[in-house]
Amino acid sequence: MSILTVGTMAFDSIETPYGKAEKVIGGACTYISWAASYWYDRIHLVSIVGRDFPEDEIASLAIRGVSMEGLVRRKDMDSFFWAGKYHADMNGRDTLITDLNVLAEFNPVLPESYRDSRYIMLGNLTPSIQTAVLDQLRGRPEVVVLDTMNFWMDTALDELKKVLARVDVLTINDEEARQLSGERSLVKAASVIREMGPRYLIIKKGEHGALLFHEDQIFFAPGLPMAEVIDPTGAGDSFAGGLIGYLARTGDISFRNMKTALIYGSVMASFCVEDFSIDRLRNLTEAEIHQRIHQFENLSSFDVNELPIRRQS
Repeated sequence: MSILTVGTMAFDSIETPYGKAEKVIGGACTYISWAASYWYDRIHLVSIVGRDFPEDEIASLAIRGVSMEGLVRRKDMDSFFWAGKYHADMNGRDTLITDLNVLAEFNPVLPESYRDSRYIMLGNLTPSIQTAVLDQLRGRPEVVVLDTMNFWMDTALDELKKVLARVDVLTINDEEARQLSGERSLVKAASVIREMGPRYLIIKKGEHGALLFHEDQIFFAPGLPMAEVIDPTGAGDSFAGGLIGYLARTGDISFRNMKTALIYGSVMASFCVEDFSIDRLRNLTEAEIHQRIHQFENLSSFDVNELPIRRQS
């Protein structure tokens, strides 16, 4: 069985309170693939790049077990480029430049060998493209995870709702959950959104962790307190990669296992933010990954001593 990930491979220029990085490697597919590759080695990538995208970056992912059969190379155009500047608190950012370039021509066609993929990670793209990808699959996948954003809620809400009816897991942030549902309470928002189709809803809260909703069950994965957050750009996609990689490795999409997948996703996101671009994700060791998993475990695991209730005299 294999993971199918569809999204962007791109360049980013980023400015944060910790410095600047000019035209570094980015894109949802890039982060997802790197993060997932620590848990799974059969990853089918679908994306598009231009004449300026480095071949050595493509080769480094191929070494990690990422198939490039679905990567389109355009020699007459440049790659997608985004530039942004983060606010002092690192929670907000301003987009300075968005050059679609090859992304404007992105019409993914799945290679024949990709159509039986069982674990699907649809990156943040136009809902019509996400639907087109699902239409090309053979059979029902084990799990379909979809990421989206408020832009598509503003401009393509009807198409977004159609694709939501076909997914198992939706990942969005708290602001997007409120917009999509029309509810201020995240608990009420989750109920409304799950009625749209997803069995599981993951609401990301940045440095404050993530919430998992399924039927009448709720789980909270804490955010790891970090001494420095250098670049949060790829955190959400690294989270998604860790999540789908763990699910594919274990083959279990029960609520109990989904909770652990949330932690694995959070672990990969926590590494991602420690440096610009994908630099921190390139050479992680098993020891440091397991150490961080235990850090998350210690944040949310405790023993309770049940005290008797004090009675009024």
